[in-house]
Amino acid sequence: MPYIGTQPNDVKKNTGVYTPSEILQLTKEGSWGGSLELITEQTFTTSSTVENTSIQENKYDVHLLYINAEGSTASNSGIQFYESGTLETASVYQYAHQYGTSGGSFGEGKSTGDIRIYTVNYGATYNTGLYIYLYNLGNSSKYSFLTYQGNQSLASSTTMFFGGGVLPQASTVDGFRVYLNTGTITGEYKLYGVKQIWVT
Repeated sequence: MPYIGTQPNDVKKNTGVYTPSEILQLTKEGSWGGSLELITEQTFTTSSTVENTSIQENKYDVHLLYINAEGSTASNSGIQFYESGTLETASVYQYAHQYGTSGGSFGEGKSTGDIRIYTVNYGATYNTGLYIYLYNLGNSSKYSFLTYQGNQSLASSTTMFFGGGVLPQASTVDGFRVYLNTGTITGEYKLYGVKQIWVT
């Protein structure tokens, strides 16, 4: 079989060619194919909270959360984590983010003690697409953190934004909540687990 990571000192087997039977075997083992596996998806309408406490944190050490939404009122939004079933709402989160508009204005925000990791302001007329990568959620010996990027569109302008944040305490994170300061949002999200396709 071609080298896929189990024989680091035997590089001469790294032919890069797989037979159909090898592909079938790797597919059966879960080591072949795409690296994203859908965990759950949800559609929400004028919701004040959006959350998930079934994220398969024991299976994946990296998650991808995709959110497509719009706000019915202006709402600063962020992510809060569930730690072993308990929602962390204290001012312990840290984050930093930047944004830029098609009109040429730029800005940033940051905090070393907030009640959530800030991500975006869902304005009443904004259409927002947001990708969030989450790391180490199920690892009780590591901090859980995330990085994100997204875009908001209006009739007259577009805004891009990106940033990251951390819950600076080692714990088992087994869920998340999209936190809104005020208002509601409508849209959908999809949560994926990032499959480790290498063989150990």
